[in-house]
Amino acid sequence: VQLQAFGGGLVQAGGSLSLSCVGSGLTFDSYAMGWFRQAPGKEREFVAAINWSGRRTTYADSVKGRFTISRDNAKNTVYLRMNTLKPEDAAVYYCAAGPVMVWVVAGYDYWGQGTQVTVSS
Repeated sequence: VQLQAFGGGLVQAGGSLSLSCVGSGLTFDSYAMGWFRQAPGKEREFVAAINWSGRRTTYADSVKGRFTISRDNAKNTVYLRMNTLKPEDAAVYYCAAGPVMVWVVAGYDYWGQGTQVTVSS
């Protein structure tokens, strides 16, 4: 199983960025997908998740209304659209696959390598 995340970069505060995560080696549409992030010196934290069909989503309070998670099962890809970025959103962002849509790291079986998001103030 491999999850490859793309799309990180440097953006100014207030700007937007889109992340993608492509899965291979798994039956993608059987898995819930999540995005997590980890800033230096901090624990990995939940950002957003989407169920296998894409009909249900959930977000951390800190990103609700600014971030949107979506998926395209035909492309084995999950997306995270991030708008109105803040300096505190800067982190390495990880995608993950698991059996159900949960907020905890332990609920996911497979993880991508992470992509860096930097937000300048």
